[in-house]
Amino acid sequence: MSTITRTLGNLRKVGIKDYFRQMLYIGDTKAGTLIGTDRAGNKFYENNEELPLRTRWVDYAKHDYDASHIEPGWHAWISYAVDKPPTEDPLILPGTRHFEPALPKPNYTMTRGAFKTYNT
Repeated sequence: MSTITRTLGNLRKVGIKDYFRQMLYIGDTKAGTLIGTDRAGNKFYENNEELPLRTRWVDYAKHDYDASHIEPGWHAWISYAVDKPPTEDPLILPGTRHFEPALPKPNYTMTRGAFKTYNT
């Protein structure tokens, strides 16, 4: 959680609807500039006035979010592995390689679709 002045300032910046939505889903309020969106509809934001390692975040398109819903280029940017987002860097532009899937695969751990080795 953050200070009351930061929370009230973000309430003023994002509006009442997004304020309650952020409190419901991430438990904190954040305001920043939209950097881009990926093919799944996730929105990526950045605010360099935040504390270190809290300057970049993702607003998931689906409510049952998972880290596997982020494309590899955006994942590298959001985890501070690269400085430029995939919209500005031609090396990590999504969908340019023939082996890259159209949409990222979901994480099937603890479901019927999970990988199981052959039991001997």
